[in-house]
Amino acid sequence: MNFRPLHDRVVVRRLESDTKTKGGIIIPDTAKEKPQEGEVVAVGPGARNEKGEIVALDVKAGDRVLFGKWSGTEVKLDGEDLLIMKESDIMGVVEGVAVSA
Repeated sequence: MNFRPLHDRVVVRRLESDTKTKGGIIIPDTAKEKPQEGEVVAVGPGARNEKGEIVALDVKAGDRVLFGKWSGTEVKLDGEDLLIMKESDIMGVVEGVAVSA
């Protein structure tokens, strides 16, 4: 992908949720909500503070993150559906869980 986000923006790939409940009930696509968990694909250099200095972002490519239901702007890059959002839209990083691609 030849895309570099600017400032404090982050590119996120949604992670697919399970199609079955823990009890074994299959959830159809029409009843599923969009996942609020994703993998960071690319990050911008950071935002500028009051002094004009660039403050680096806390997230990095490869991090597994949680974000709000209505966060970000959906875009299609290289045929892949991605989200572009500000780092402030990310609620946190999920630690200790490997991202499966």
